[in-house]
Amino acid sequence: MPVSVKNQIVLVVGASSGIGRATAALFAREGARVTASARRQDRLDGLRKEYPAIEIMAADAAKASDMEKLAQHVLTQHGKIDIVIYSAGTNIPDRSMKRLNAELWDMMVSVNLNSAYYITRAVLPAMREKGAGHLIYVSSISGIVPDVSGAAYQAAKRGLLGMAHAIRVEEKENGIRTCVICPGLVETEILERRPVKTAPEILAKALQPEDIAEAALAVAQLPARAAVPEMQLVPTYL
Repeated sequence: MPVSVKNQIVLVVGASSGIGRATAALFAREGARVTASARRQDRLDGLRKEYPAIEIMAADAAKASDMEKLAQHVLTQHGKIDIVIYSAGTNIPDRSMKRLNAELWDMMVSVNLNSAYYITRAVLPAMREKGAGHLIYVSSISGIVPDVSGAAYQAAKRGLLGMAHAIRVEEKENGIRTCVICPGLVETEILERRPVKTAPEILAKALQPEDIAEAALAVAQLPARAAVPEMQLVPTYL
């Protein structure tokens, strides 16, 4: 029988759109006490208007100080953090090695990988003290299967898997679990940054953000004795 997430303290990073927004909404509907964070205040305001029970806090995941403040805010409000769902990420049109420069590389790694470390580092002490915690990261199938998403994107997404697996091994004695969800094509705003527009017939077969949210919820509902270190979720046309 699934473990209820009702009244669990859930922090969603990257909740202003796409997978993060859908995840925050789903967990709130399931009765979790959700704090949603992202850079875009206006998007967060829209989320809270639709789901008044969701708490919001604007923060830049790529800034370590913002993630420290975010974690402390949730801990001050609730005294603990049960689940963190990390869904921040971006890509760029100029993603090929011919166009990629050092500044773009640094930005991509910062947003797609460093930010996951920042929020993880901020919440781990409280999870260790509590003896429990679940860190769920949304990566990408691009972190496993080579594709045309670009070297910086693929390196960061693969790095996210490595980081999560290392944390699971290091922290399992503290009751802390990790899961990395690696979706295939999902219809979100990030597709607008592709150098070539996705064909309508392919887009029609893409996963929806709600599909990834459901996967995150299923992982979160597992009993403490069970962990899903890594999950691939792809459209059936692949």
